[in-house]
Amino acid sequence: MNQYVTGAMIRELRERHHMTQAELAEKLCVCDKTVSKWETGKGYPDISLLEPIASVFGISVAELLSGNAVQNINISANMMRSKFYVCPVCVNVLHSMGEAVIHCHGVSLTPAQAEETDEHHKIFIEGVEDEYFVRIEHEMTKAHFISFAAALSPDRIQMVKLYPEGNAEARFQMRGVKQIFFYCNRDGLFSVRVHPAIDGRPGAYDDSPERRTLEQTAKRLFG
Repeated sequence: MNQYVTGAMIRELRERHHMTQAELAEKLCVCDKTVSKWETGKGYPDISLLEPIASVFGISVAELLSGNAVQNINISANMMRSKFYVCPVCVNVLHSMGEAVIHCHGVSLTPAQAEETDEHHKIFIEGVEDEYFVRIEHEMTKAHFISFAAALSPDRIQMVKLYPEGNAEARFQMRGVKQIFFYCNRDGLFSVRVHPAIDGRPGAYDDSPERRTLEQTAKRLFG
């Protein structure tokens, strides 16, 4: 970790839990003056107290240290709320179904924000029996490549890891798929909504004016 727990964080958590300094001190077996010192920046909790402090507030040590306590209202968040995190150091890909505090190689990661596909990141989706065959028109060199592709439905995620000098292609089971994501190591995350009326039949449709028109028509007809 590149930071330590702050007094402001301890105070925020304590007040959120409607707890006095004395009550927190009692739970941690320290005196209330000690808690006061933490909150005013005149001292720091001993490292041995980090786990007990996190436990009292019902969060992880990582959340405590990051200063970002996650509150997932819907613990059983469906897959359409998925977030993707990509480490800039090792290009490791991590996934969560809701808010999370994620670190990799000492870096605090933020979820990648998906953009609409463009002329440099065209995607072709074709229905083949009960699968979507997905092809991304993109170079696959060691310096510039698509790292992964994923298909999301409310109850599942299908993810395919892609590698430089391979093909930017993937197959996904059609059932329930509503959105497809893919990640370019230079330009970030892209996504496209899946429309069964367009993508579920043979023949590829890319991110072009034609597809845009078809998507608008499908939205009016099928919602």
